[in-house]
Amino acid sequence: MERDEKKKEWRRQQGKDSDESDEEEQEEKKGRSSHGAPGDLPPSDSSEESDSDDDSNKKAKGVEHLIEIENPNRAGGRTSKKITELQDQEGAQLSRREREELEKQQAKVRYQKLHMEGKTEEARADLARLAIIRKQREEAAKKRDEERKGTKC
Repeated sequence: MERDEKKKEWRRQQGKDSDESDEEEQEEKKGRSSHGAPGDLPPSDSSEESDSDDDSNKKAKGVEHLIEIENPNRAGGRTSKKITELQDQEGAQLSRREREELEKQQAKVRYQKLHMEGKTEEARADLARLAIIRKQREEAAKKRDEERKGTKC
C-alpha cells in the first residue's frame, strides 16, 4: 500500500499521472473500502488527505531532488494515437526506399493523366497511328462500296 502511494507521488512529480488513472485508482479504493475486512472501519477522507499532505511536505534526502532518474522499463509509455496523426508522422519519417516508391507511384499517376489528355509524346504518336489506321479503313470501306455498286449495275 505504501509502495503504491510512493509510486503515485513519483508519477505526480514527473507529470506522468493521467486523470484516467486517478479515477481508476479512486474507484479501486472505494471498492476496497466498501468490501473491507470485518471489523475494519472505512477510511475517512480526512485521513487520505493527511497522508498525501505528509508525502508532499517531506524533504528530499541529499541530492535526490536534483537528479531526475527515470526507469527505462517504465519510460516511453505507449499512448494511443489517431490514424490521422500516424499518417502525418509517416509522411515525415519515410525511409529512402519508401519515399522513392511513393514518388514513383505519383509520377506514374501524373504520366497517365497527361497521357489521357494527349500531352505526352507517346500519346501523340498513338493518336497519329490511330488516325492513319482510320484513314486506311475508310479507304478500304469506300473501295468495297464501289465494288458492290459496280457488281450490281
